[in-house]
Amino acid sequence: MGNVLKASTQHQILSLGRLGWTLRRIEEATGVRRETVSRYLRAAGIAVRGPGRPGEDPANAAISSEVSTDSPTPNPATTAPVSTDSGPTRAPSASACAIYQEVIVEALSRGRNAMAIWQDLVDDHGFPGKYASVRRFVATLRTQAPAEARVVIVTAPGEEAQVDYGDGPMVWHPESGKHRRTRLFVLTLGYSRKAVRLLVWQSSAKIWAELHEEAFRRLGGTVRVIVLDNLLEGVLTPDIYDPTLNPLYRDVLAHYGVVALPCRVRDPDRKGKVEASVGHAKKTPLKGQRFGSLAEAQAYLDRWEERWADTRIHGTTKQQVAARFAEEQPALGPLPLERFRYYQFGVRTVHLDGCVEIEAAYYSAPPGWLTKRITVQWNDLHVRLIDPRTGQLLREHLRTRRGGRRIEEADRPSQTPRPVLTLLAVARTAGPHIGAVCAHIHAHDGVVAVRRIQGVLAHAKRHGAAIVDEAAKAALDLGVPTYRFVRRYLERRPSVPLSLRQIDPLIRELTQYRDLINLKTGDPT
Repeated sequence: MGNVLKASTQHQILSLGRLGWTLRRIEEATGVRRETVSRYLRAAGIAVRGPGRPGEDPANAAISSEVSTDSPTPNPATTAPVSTDSGPTRAPSASACAIYQEVIVEALSRGRNAMAIWQDLVDDHGFPGKYASVRRFVATLRTQAPAEARVVIVTAPGEEAQVDYGDGPMVWHPESGKHRRTRLFVLTLGYSRKAVRLLVWQSSAKIWAELHEEAFRRLGGTVRVIVLDNLLEGVLTPDIYDPTLNPLYRDVLAHYGVVALPCRVRDPDRKGKVEASVGHAKKTPLKGQRFGSLAEAQAYLDRWEERWADTRIHGTTKQQVAARFAEEQPALGPLPLERFRYYQFGVRTVHLDGCVEIEAAYYSAPPGWLTKRITVQWNDLHVRLIDPRTGQLLREHLRTRRGGRRIEEADRPSQTPRPVLTLLAVARTAGPHIGAVCAHIHAHDGVVAVRRIQGVLAHAKRHGAAIVDEAAKAALDLGVPTYRFVRRYLERRPSVPLSLRQIDPLIRELTQYRDLINLKTGDPT
């Protein structure tokens, strides 16, 4: 890691420091040494939390309180009534599931588990028995693998959420005319295990951020920290010490006051809660299911979420998910008044004319950025040029039409840049008339001329210097030394040599073209 942390990492450290995290905890989350973290916090005027002193870290104190007061048995007032099908109530001769054996066997062939089968039997067949009956009956049909022990990470209410993608169900796609696999987005709260599950056809950086917004709106608030995997929509460059966040995703989270913590490379257990939520949805409501539309699939998933997922007793917390979420919801952060205004982003090279190209339009960069790479953000109204090293805003332009230009007077060079002088020298070596035309274009058009000079040289490379020099000579003779005239001449010129009888109509056509240009623009350009 370099001597100076990247701007995204500095923002992450300062945000966690404002949340009251200790130096040790920030080091574990970000991989930055405590000494470095302390230096940045002190420079920003943020109080530094020392390691291990009692009462110094309110977040850790809340965690300790939660661990000490969390009873291993659920609270009857906040949990749903759960009945177990014990020995005395079981039919002594046969299982209550025996008459549904064909339905259960067919569901098992599609990979559905005992909980999903019981829920289907209750919903579709009016099954009067309990889940334990189905579980015992299924156990006689197949062998169940023992659950793997995992580390439980305890978090305070409203502090953390974990996000991930999984495979969704097969849904009929209206354009392709066949069933297509969807993507399942899951956001799980670390304290209550309340999950938001959303289905989409495909993913992108914008869709990934929009799914977070929709999840926050459904929960009615935000968390302080988001733990995510190193997928491209959220993390551009995974790194064990200093990952690079997707700028759009980073700005959306900042709009909601949330800090992103990417998992360490090859450390998926850090987000085990959301992985369990993904697996729960894939195995229970969605396994083996097909839907006629995405709206139908989402409605089915929402109905299952409300009736079964939220009312279950979680195996780790030993409490009902809905009741535990009711405790956590007041601790969620407030939602902003308006949603985030999305933009597109990319990296562009500043051209020799001092502009960057965005959707066939050109916008000037400040002096000193010629031929350098620069970060660009744009939406329907504005184009922003940003320093890729510091994140500082360099220029902000209003959007213009395709082929248009936005050049500020301060960005026009006071003298011809050296790369442009080199370009003019190359034009002179290509041919005497080519050099003269390119010199006239540069003298008349200024910074706009660079791309037109390059166009003339590109034609010389494609058609041959002799033919383009002939076109340049015709342009000079007719008094129209412009790139458009040279291009028009080459388009009209046949591949075989012209006779004198064929040259006259071509000269008349090009002369009319010159007069038409002069009539429209008032000058020979």
